[in-house]
Amino acid sequence: MSARPEPRHADPVDAIIEQWARVRPDLDTAGMEVFGRVYRIARAMGDRHEQVYAPFGISRGEFDVLATLRRAGEPYTLSPRQLSATLMLTTGGMTGRLDKLERAGLLRRSPDPHDRRGLQVTLTEEGLRLIDEAVAVGAAEQSRALAALGPERSALLSDLLRDLLLATER
Repeated sequence: MSARPEPRHADPVDAIIEQWARVRPDLDTAGMEVFGRVYRIARAMGDRHEQVYAPFGISRGEFDVLATLRRAGEPYTLSPRQLSATLMLTTGGMTGRLDKLERAGLLRRSPDPHDRRGLQVTLTEEGLRLIDEAVAVGAAEQSRALAALGPERSALLSDLLRDLLLATER
């Protein structure tokens, strides 16, 4: 294995890796370096998203529900089961989010005309307006973070993370 170049700037993960190297020099910490950074980036960006969605009166989880309905295309309708599967949520967790969003007038639940026992969840006009604004603000926040890498390195990182995601989800 070739020697790695010294990082231009140390981060908190570097400090953790150095500590492990002192007490367990036999330990392969390559995974810790990657996944420690992925976790910290996800946590930091999650916090930033909470901040940018707060003025819209929604949390990240509620944003995810509205965004999933928006991405479904017209008529912006899915069943609670489809939403739960897409968002990897329990039905209990989904019910709480739907209740809050329905009270806020951002979506409505109605009987499924094709299944007497089923429901449909549909974005309201206000929900559509809100999610279109919120997704633009969230995407801009992500772009600001990626600007540190530039377009070529951002594209490379995206490709590498796709490969890693596919490998870990198998």
